[in-house]
Amino acid sequence: MENNFTQRWYDLEPTLSLAVGMMSEADEKLQHECASFIVQKAKDFGLSIAQNKLEEAFNYFCKRWYDKDRELADAFQYLKIMPFELQKEVSLEIIEKLEKK
Repeated sequence: MENNFTQRWYDLEPTLSLAVGMMSEADEKLQHECASFIVQKAKDFGLSIAQNKLEEAFNYFCKRWYDKDRELADAFQYLKIMPFELQKEVSLEIIEKLEKK
């Protein structure tokens, strides 16, 4: 039996996992371009995150690589709450963008 307790939320879907991995290796400028893209796609879809809850979490738990930067942390929160198909679409676009650089 496989232990999934240590699996990250984005590792459940290979395309999403690849996009996040590529973002983690990108330079800061590209990371921010991707973050802006994620947030815009989420807002275009009508999604929003509760800033007060994110504030609490941000001040309490900054363990992941993208938690060190508020813009990235917000973008990943949006990415996490996106419907599966939108996550996949956004992931493919991020991969394409990062492969061109």
